[in-house]
Amino acid sequence: MATVTRPAVLDDAHVGDIQGAFGSISADDTAARSTLSGKLKTLLAVVGPGLIVMVGDNDAGAFATYGQAGQDYGTRLLWTLLLLIPVLYVNQEMVLRLGAVTGVGHAKLILKRFGRFWGMFELVDLFLLNTLTIITEFIGITLAAGYLGVPKIIAVVFAALIIVATAFTGSFRTFERIAVALCAGSLLLIPLYFMLHPSAGQMARGFATPVLPGGSGGMAGVMLLVIGIVGTTIAPWQLFFQQSYVIDKRITPRFISYEKADLWIGIAIVVAGAAAVIGTAAAAAGHTGAAGHFTDVAGLAHAIAAHAGKVAGVLFAIALLDASIIGAFAVSLSSSYAIGDMLGMKHSLHRGAGSAKGFYALYTALIVVSASVVLIPGAPLGLITEGVQVLAGVLLPSATVFLLLLCNDRAVLGPWVNRRGTNIFATAVVTALITLSIVLTASVVYPSITAGQIIAIIAACVALAALAGVAMLAVRWAGHRRRIAGHDDTAATPEALAETLAEDAAEVADKMTWRMPPLDELPAPVITGARRLGLIGLRGYLAIALVMVVVKVVETAIAH
Repeated sequence: MATVTRPAVLDDAHVGDIQGAFGSISADDTAARSTLSGKLKTLLAVVGPGLIVMVGDNDAGAFATYGQAGQDYGTRLLWTLLLLIPVLYVNQEMVLRLGAVTGVGHAKLILKRFGRFWGMFELVDLFLLNTLTIITEFIGITLAAGYLGVPKIIAVVFAALIIVATAFTGSFRTFERIAVALCAGSLLLIPLYFMLHPSAGQMARGFATPVLPGGSGGMAGVMLLVIGIVGTTIAPWQLFFQQSYVIDKRITPRFISYEKADLWIGIAIVVAGAAAVIGTAAAAAGHTGAAGHFTDVAGLAHAIAAHAGKVAGVLFAIALLDASIIGAFAVSLSSSYAIGDMLGMKHSLHRGAGSAKGFYALYTALIVVSASVVLIPGAPLGLITEGVQVLAGVLLPSATVFLLLLCNDRAVLGPWVNRRGTNIFATAVVTALITLSIVLTASVVYPSITAGQIIAIIAACVALAALAGVAMLAVRWAGHRRRIAGHDDTAATPEALAETLAEDAAEVADKMTWRMPPLDELPAPVITGARRLGLIGLRGYLAIALVMVVVKVVETAIAH
């Protein structure tokens, strides 16, 4: 496989030296990192994309979801966090690989490889969902500020200015340093955890024992909360953000191993933070009247202060404020990157506002509009928060499906396509996400849904997935038999085998420099009958689910 010398990178700002928060790597630096010191310096220069996307995921919505889990169910849902670790890694590893190898954003790849309908569908839905998500970040800012005694309008305006100014530096390194400093604010949850000192034994049992506890909402209530934990931890914006941020940081295939380490650091922090919030909430609400009666994160802050003192409540509010700000600029960048990539606009934090006007104008508009909505008297903020969770649940399966298809597209990733084990696991993840999406949609449209009905939905989805899996295996086995029947015995000669081994060795040597060619030079993707049928089914499900959810949201808004 020949090295690609003209990659598909759309913006020349995305090519050059890596200028990270903790170091730089020259574009022409091809030296091997053989010493521990050299590897550590390289890792410090690369660190950023995985850390920011993961810490940004522990945002205002996550604080509310984890806080509710801890306050209503104690530490008994901690085990769900362990299940999310491999899912987070596999999903985000695939997008960082796509970014490093292709140099093209996620939305653009979907548009070019699956057509205008899916490209625009993913972009419009991402834009809508991200805007609603940013509004929830400002809701978190107002709740934290309210607890700290800061007037709403002052808190919202000041936070908006910080979020906008962070991106407007015109320097990627400066932006990343500010972002990493804000990420460090999430570490406030560690001293807070020890101030409330939840039972170590209960925490250990929560991680080790998978249970679905009952409660005020019954089995249906706890199952929906578990789905909420999944939805708030794995969000569509993450896929688009990390792929574009990896590109903007100028990460190339030779640094993928370091970027994977960066991702693991981020996952460790996000899981530790989530566990700290659940443990803190459990300790604060345990054996009090607040247990089982979660209202919002402001109420949780008061419960923490009542249990461990005013300083603890203040620490929680500051951590919430910090998390909301990180979430707001990460989600805003996700939209700005995606639209800039799709429309061919200059879209890089390496550029100043003067040379990337559209990119920065869109980023600013998202922040201003979202902040303004929060300040509107009587705005249905609770409805918006619920809508974000539902839309994220509905749209995530489609985003993950396209991610999996792109990572198996050899024209796009060449020698970097998924391995069989990754495909098996990712397929199982997609199946689980679609199942949870259907349950979440049904629960919104039919609030009185019972635990038995939820279990029936899950069983039906598992059965359909099993049938689909058997059908796929049968098709592949038939194809394998046909290849054997038409097998040419000369292909197994020593000379042929030696040639194959030589080609494999050349591919491995070439892998670190392989980049996707320009999109217009790629062969058209092969759409098999099974794939076409699957995409039609996905389109139908999304259409039905979105219509049902929108109707329900409108009915709820009218009722209030």
